[in-house]
Parts: sequence; structure tokens; C-alpha cells
Amino acid sequence: MKEINRNKKTENEKAPILYLVVPCFNEEEVIEKSAGIMLKKLQSLEKQKVISKDSKVFFVNDGSKDATKEILISLVEKNREFAVLNFTTNYGHQNAIYAGMITAKDYADIVVTIDADLQQDIEALDRFIAAYQAGNDVVYGVRNDRNTDGAFKKFTATMYYRFMHLLGCKIISNSADYRLLSKKALNILAEYKESNLFLRGLIPSIGLNSDIVYFDVKEREAGSSKYTFSKMANLAIDGITSFSIVPLHLICITGFIIVALSGIMLVVSLVEWAQGKNVPGYTTLLVVMLIATGLIMLSLGIIGEYIAKIYTEVKGRPRYTIDSIIWNESTKNGKKK
Repeated sequence: MKEINRNKKTENEKAPILYLVVPCFNEEEVIEKSAGIMLKKLQSLEKQKVISKDSKVFFVNDGSKDATKEILISLVEKNREFAVLNFTTNYGHQNAIYAGMITAKDYADIVVTIDADLQQDIEALDRFIAAYQAGNDVVYGVRNDRNTDGAFKKFTATMYYRFMHLLGCKIISNSADYRLLSKKALNILAEYKESNLFLRGLIPSIGLNSDIVYFDVKEREAGSSKYTFSKMANLAIDGITSFSIVPLHLICITGFIIVALSGIMLVVSLVEWAQGKNVPGYTTLLVVMLIATGLIMLSLGIIGEYIAKIYTEVKGRPRYTIDSIIWNESTKNGKKK
């Protein structure tokens, strides 16, 4: 079957409907300015007939505790291009992105996710859409560099991506949660039911045609990042335990090595005892005990992470609960709200 090139439109074909999904958590300092920039970009693409006039900026309020919700509702009341989905409480960045994409798939032809602080270059949208028009159902946003990161974050991020590749995960190095998905990709993504979401590893497993768009990362316009070290660490652990069982295999291998070394040490000790050698061995014994105890605790911790994931999955609780979805109009794309 011949591959379809979406650039070759007939006169009756319309420009795709784009939903720009924007997760928000306590973004009162920056959200109005960011919304203005996104609106201007959306209107520019509409004028160029690159996207449909039914396109929207779809904010996902992830249980913000500040004035973010009120600001977003005010924005929706003033502009038809804005809409907002409100969670009942905070469910986390990955769930906010997922909820926005899955809700938007009923209305949009393509969805692009982008952070509310707009550190991800919104001008790259043109290239995302061009890659989609060329026949790609998934377009990944990848950072050109990590110059805006501190030395520690840059080093740990580099090591993490290398480690994930060693574990067999298909994650794309330096990829961000700035990506485009077609309706086809979103329908497939909706079939994935796990509660422990790690979208950077999950989406590449879909297996559809994909491309990469490189972009520069800018400084935040205002406020501070809500992605704390603990949240980044939890995301990293979720990525490892959700997409690889290699750590469990490593525990088994390490266990065999320790047992083998222990057997060798036992034989050596018995031989020396039989020869009447008086070997104090206190330091050696202490070091061995400390290493063995540390490995045991580390192994139990790794196993515990997997058990925790199983525990979360088997409970079958919803990933999130929606308080409200607010549009500027009484109908959306012919569907009553």
C-alpha cells in the first residue's frame, strides 16, 4: 500500500485541527504571558491555513493551589481559542499530559503537548506540523543542548538516558514532553491501561512512523520550576521500573557472584585453619559484611519498587478525576458539551 503524504491535499480537505495541551500546576506568575504567546502563535498558524480555526490551547489545571484556576477560567471566557480541564486534585505532570491528550483526541486531528512556562520553543510548532504533514504520526521534540541546566542535572540526565538504553528502553535521548501525536497515535495510546505513566518510554513503544524536531530551551519567563528534584527522581524510577526487568536480573546475577565468592572465601579459610595459620581478618570480615548488607538492602529496595508498581496497578484506581471542562462556547466541533 502506498504511503500517504498529507502535504498533497485536495481542495475539499481541510487543515488539521490542532489542540495544544498545556499542563499547569501553580503557574499564576507566568500563565497569562504564556497564554498570550500561545494564542498569537495559534492565530498565526490559522492565518497561514496550516491549522484549522477550530484549533485550541487546552490547559490542564493539575490541582493548582494558587490562582492558576481562576486565571485560566478568565482566559477561557475572553477567548474562544482557550479551554481548560480541571482536576479535582493534583495527580502529577504525566497524568495531566495524558488526560489532556486523551480528552483532546475526540476533537483534534493532532495534539502537541508543551509546558506552561514555554521554555520549550513554541516557534518549533511549524516544524512539528510539517513533519506530521510528511506522514509521521508521532513527532518528538528533542533539546539541542542542556546549557540551561546546572552541571549536576546535566550529568545525571546524560547518565540516566545511557542507563535506560542499556536496560533496553526505546527512550529518545534528551527528548522532552514536547511532542506531536496524531489522532491515530492517540487512539492507540488510549489502549494502554497502566497507572504508572512514563510517556517518554511509552509513546516510542507504539511503533508508528515518527520524526524528530530539535529545539532550543529558553529561560523561564517568570516564577520557578515546579519539577522538584524528588519529582524528577520519581519520574526516573518510574521509567526504569515500568520498562525494564533488567534490574531484577542484575540482582540474581549479583547474588550468584556473592555466593560464589563466599564459597571461595570459605574454602580459603578452611585451608588456612587446617594449616594452623592465625589470621585475625577483622577488617576483611567487616568490609565483606558491610558490602553484603548494602547489596541486600539495595536488592530489597529494587524488588520493593516493582512490588509497589504491582500494588498500584492491581488496585485499579483511576489515573485522575476531572472536576470540570470549560469551553468558551456551547458547542465544540458540532458536539454538545
